[in-house]
Amino acid sequence: MERSKMAEAESLETAAEHERILREIESTDTACIGPTLRSVYDGEEHGRFMEKLETRIRNHDREIEKMCNFHYQGFVDSITELLKVRGEAQKLKNQVTDTNRKLQHEGKELVIAMEELKQCRLQQRNISATVDKLMLCLPVLEMYSKLRDQMKTKRHYPALKTLEHLEHTYLPQVSHYRFCKVMVDNIPKLREEIKDVSMSDLKDFLESIRKHSDKIGETAMKQAQQQRNLDNIVLQQPRIGSKRKSKKDAYTIFDTEIESTSPKSEQDSGILDVEDEEDDDEVPGAQDLVDFSPVYRCLHIYSVLGARETFENYYRKQRRKQARLVLQPPSNMHETLDGYRKYFNQIVGFFVVEDHILHTTQGLVNRAYIDELWEMALSKTIAALRTHSSYCSDPNLVLDLKNLIVLFADTLQVYGFPVNQLFDMLLEIRDQYSETLLKKWAGIFRNILDSDNYSPIPVTSEEMYKKVTGQFPFQDTELEKQPFPKKFPFSEFVPKVYNQIKEFIYACLKFSEDLHLSSTEIDDMIRKSTNLLLTRTLSNSLQNVIKRKNIGLTELVQIIINTTHLEKSCKYLEEFITKITNVLPETVHTTKLYGTTTFKDARHAAEEEIYTNLNQKIDQFLQLADYDWMTGDSGNKASDYLVDLIAFLRSTFAVFTHLPGKVAQTACMSACKHLATSLMQLLLEAEVRQLTLGALQQFNLDVRECEQFARSGPVPGFQEDTLQLAFIDLRQLLDLFIQWDWSTYLADYGQPNCKYLRVNPVTALTLLEKMKDTSRKNNVFAQFRKNERDKQKLIDTVARQLRGLISSHHS
Repeated sequence: MERSKMAEAESLETAAEHERILREIESTDTACIGPTLRSVYDGEEHGRFMEKLETRIRNHDREIEKMCNFHYQGFVDSITELLKVRGEAQKLKNQVTDTNRKLQHEGKELVIAMEELKQCRLQQRNISATVDKLMLCLPVLEMYSKLRDQMKTKRHYPALKTLEHLEHTYLPQVSHYRFCKVMVDNIPKLREEIKDVSMSDLKDFLESIRKHSDKIGETAMKQAQQQRNLDNIVLQQPRIGSKRKSKKDAYTIFDTEIESTSPKSEQDSGILDVEDEEDDDEVPGAQDLVDFSPVYRCLHIYSVLGARETFENYYRKQRRKQARLVLQPPSNMHETLDGYRKYFNQIVGFFVVEDHILHTTQGLVNRAYIDELWEMALSKTIAALRTHSSYCSDPNLVLDLKNLIVLFADTLQVYGFPVNQLFDMLLEIRDQYSETLLKKWAGIFRNILDSDNYSPIPVTSEEMYKKVTGQFPFQDTELEKQPFPKKFPFSEFVPKVYNQIKEFIYACLKFSEDLHLSSTEIDDMIRKSTNLLLTRTLSNSLQNVIKRKNIGLTELVQIIINTTHLEKSCKYLEEFITKITNVLPETVHTTKLYGTTTFKDARHAAEEEIYTNLNQKIDQFLQLADYDWMTGDSGNKASDYLVDLIAFLRSTFAVFTHLPGKVAQTACMSACKHLATSLMQLLLEAEVRQLTLGALQQFNLDVRECEQFARSGPVPGFQEDTLQLAFIDLRQLLDLFIQWDWSTYLADYGQPNCKYLRVNPVTALTLLEKMKDTSRKNNVFAQFRKNERDKQKLIDTVARQLRGLISSHHS
């Protein structure tokens, strides 16, 4: 039941849908009937729709037939009228055909002309369109041609500007043309080509700058030297200096407006050749040697292309590498001044260029970058100078190096670089300079001392006298009154050494110039260096001369006299230093010269050497002594060797007249003491195992000769018998044995007023033993003689008592 109801409902819906489609077909335009018919075929009941359509057609055909039947008579009338019209229409047709034929015949030429006119108008329109298009394309082509020309002539920055105009202004107007597309595709390549070429120019510039840094630095340092000389002239002659105007200031910062260095410059890169333009009066500015346009062009090109940071990093990296190369000194730089000069020129040239780049570009390099490079350069330069200057042994080269370093520092200071560390390092080099000076003057002093004749300077005229006193401050009214010829007390080396000390002071002063030191610091430096010269160099030279093996007493005496006068001249050296430094000696912390100590030490060494030399001479004479210790009888005169020795001492002490009194007295006393001691040792030496009373008496004659020499006063200044006291030990010992006064000796021993106070019991026992052995061995029949036996007993008794004395004294 339900199924029948559903089928009936579906049938009604289908019938309604078919009815709607039929209404649409009747009312819709035939051109749009397609969708309606499609809906019929989309359904499944198109068979039933066809039946209904056939039914609807039949209905309409019946209605048409009814309508035709109703209007039939009118239709017949209309057909009759149409037939009439048909004849007229045929006539009209013929007329029109005839007229058309005539018109075609008559208008054939006109048609041909019209066709020609049409073609002309078409050509004219095409030509006009072509001209318009060409007017758009020609500027593009011209700009492209200009771009190529600019790139060909290496005008890269204008080429980049042209490329920018071409890309943004001209090409968009003709972008639909194929050649424009080719240009558009080629633009990135052109940009890269411009970048590469400009970078290549920059590399050439950097390479050229690296090769010519020394020339740039040399020029900058010449400018600094000229400016310093000009300042000195102005300070010395202000009026004259104010009249002259230099054509250019040596320290003017590079002009950023110079056309040759502008970004639009079309000049080539590199170092400009200006050597032919130089003259004697003017050194070209360092900036005139350099064409910086490649840097500016490349900077602007990379800035326009948005790669400025890349360019900055590349430039800084390359310049850092070049800085390391520049700061690497050659291994043999210390050998010549030119080696240092070239090294400094390269460094100055490098930083002059960087300073110019800093002030003429905005941000390519900055102050922090420059400061970093300068700190690195400063540390490496100072390290290199410390190393290489330490090899230098020529003070002239060290002085020249100092002047070069000062000029180097002054030049860089003009460009704003801090150079205090360089001046601090110069103070270190100053110590080294002082050492090289000391070595040089050691040779000078050695030559002076070796070539001196150690004889007083003879003068035969007033002119010669004034010449010597002009070289050395010496005043002696007694000598001035003496007639010519006469002699100065000192030898040639005194004025020579004095003048060389002054030359040394001048050499020290030269180094202190331009170091920005105060007068007090300069004075202190000179005094300390001079003290080293005196206390070390000159002192060692004098000591070497004094200690020479072949030095004679005459030379030693002259050295003492010379050092005495040099010691007195120290106050004049003090005044000389004060005069050249303008620092009064009373100034606080002023260093005093130690010349007095130096010359005193040298004089004392010479005195000691005199004493030693005298003693050696005495020893040489004593080696000639040939005593017959077994002789029975003594002679009636002193030994020959001793007579010769005394004669030598007399002549020697006669030379000592110019020595200070105490020196001569000390030398004489020392010689006498040494002679007495040597004679005592000669008497008591172990090799002399036996001696007789006759030998002892001969020895006594020699001692008396010595005592006679002491009494004669070979050197003035001794009181009474002071010099004779040197032989008192020998005298008492000999008197004891010759007088055989043992009872007195043994009885008074130990008392302060004892007659034989200086006789040591050990010495007496030693000598007694030698006489006892002699008595025993040489007197074979002595035991048969009563007096000899008594003497032997006495000797034994005395010896026993002496031993008792010695043992009691030791206990």
